[in-house]
Amino acid sequence: MTNTSLAAIFAETAEPRLATSAINKATLFFLIVTVVGLSCGVLAFIYGHHTIYHNTREMPWGMLISTYAFWAITSTGLCIYAAMSHVFGGTRMGIISNRMVWMSIICIMAAFATIGVEIASPHRMLLYNILSPNPTSNIWWMGTLYGLAVGCMIIEFAGIITGLARVALILGIMGAIAEVLANSCLGGVFATLPARTYWYGAQLPIYFLTAAFLSGAAAAVLFNFLAYKIRDEKMSPAVLLGVKSAGKAMTLVLILYTVATFWRLVSFYVGGPELGRTAADALINGPLAINFWVLEVCIGLLIPIMLIILSRLENVSMMALAGFLVLVGQFVARYDLVIAGQIVPQNLGWDGLPSYFSYVPSIFEFGVIAGGIGVVAFGFLIGERLFGRTFTQKEHH
Repeated sequence: MTNTSLAAIFAETAEPRLATSAINKATLFFLIVTVVGLSCGVLAFIYGHHTIYHNTREMPWGMLISTYAFWAITSTGLCIYAAMSHVFGGTRMGIISNRMVWMSIICIMAAFATIGVEIASPHRMLLYNILSPNPTSNIWWMGTLYGLAVGCMIIEFAGIITGLARVALILGIMGAIAEVLANSCLGGVFATLPARTYWYGAQLPIYFLTAAFLSGAAAAVLFNFLAYKIRDEKMSPAVLLGVKSAGKAMTLVLILYTVATFWRLVSFYVGGPELGRTAADALINGPLAINFWVLEVCIGLLIPIMLIILSRLENVSMMALAGFLVLVGQFVARYDLVIAGQIVPQNLGWDGLPSYFSYVPSIFEFGVIAGGIGVVAFGFLIGERLFGRTFTQKEHH
């Protein structure tokens, strides 16, 4: 594609009115946050991951693994809703689906950036994923399918902005299928570890898919609210209906997810394995109790439900706040899940072993997390600037 044709495409999709001083400064700020944050992860390759991060032999997976899972799951949810809107034409969420495709790509990029500085040899993952595939490995399938999904979504988005509707539709369906399968394999990475009884079992892949629907709907509401907030204009009636539909989906899945969380914990107290029950105790009244009750349950589940009820799905600001709180709760939920599965010693009861291991993320881990947030915020603002007209058009393929 020539520079002239690219310029013509951007001339049709870009929104010059967003090139204000305030938005330009915000875009630069989040770019700096991205660079500085991910540089904290780069330091791990220089000084050693064991030095920069607070992972231990007993707890090898830390906050960066949970952050990767959070962004990957959110990407899956956005991709599913966008694909459903495109396949079943005429749905109310169809008008906001192009923005969901773009933000799904950005969220998976944040996930890749996070996991890229967490693992010690990311180049080996890229190289041997192709040269030495292992179809019996959940992690191999997860990486392969997420790679396939992001490739499909990028081509899909290119089809959207160039008017190749049929190509975009086909690739969008393929991308959604790949995301669902990758999300399932991500859950399977945890669910197929019998030594970690808090994770082991058939529930987690479905639990992760439910989380994807919840995070995706919350992100759809929040990003669309922010898109019109930075434009300082009201949503059109059609876009408002699309956001309300996303809010309804968020409400329904929020209830389902709350019930699933309840029964997942209950299962450990009615005949479940002792180590799993001890891990659940860490959430109920142990070292993770504040995370669970305050951030995961109250802020991430109960308050959003109250806000949605009060908004009656009419007040977009309240729905956006509910969406933001849901995402905060989901972020903490992924952290609690990852840590609770490792915090109990495998030989619990032996002399000298603590009831729970201790893990506190390092400042560099928080830096990488800030870098991931920077990727999403920067990608959102760049997307609105370069493809704003594509996001606000009234007709979709």
